[in-house]
Formats: sequence, C-alpha cells, structure tokens
Amino acid sequence: MSKLRITWRKSSIGYSNDQKKTLRALGFKHLKQTLVHEDSPSIRGMVEKVKHLVLVEESKEE
Repeated sequence: MSKLRITWRKSSIGYSNDQKKTLRALGFKHLKQTLVHEDSPSIRGMVEKVKHLVLVEESKEE
C-alpha cells in the first residue's frame, strides 16, 4: 500500500476556518511538520482542499 508524506509549508493565517480545521484534522500542530498517512480517498480530499499550504510526496512501502 502506498503512503503520502505531507509537509505543512505555508501558514494558514488569512485563510478560511475550513482550511485551518482541515490542517488540524490531518494531524498538524505546527508549521514545517511532516506527517505520513495511508493513501485513501478521504486523505486525498483533505489534501486537495489545502494543496496550496502543503507539500505532498508519494512513497511506496515495500
């Protein structure tokens, strides 16, 4: 199964509360934090909503 490495790169100041809550739902607590999530449609949807604030890298787990 593939995983997504997601890094929070840009501050959410000035963006809507929905986007701030999405970052929190992904598990971010502070800027420049990197998290790894299983690749799923729900995670992809959340990442799509905040794609301008995060960097996403795909990795295959073997």
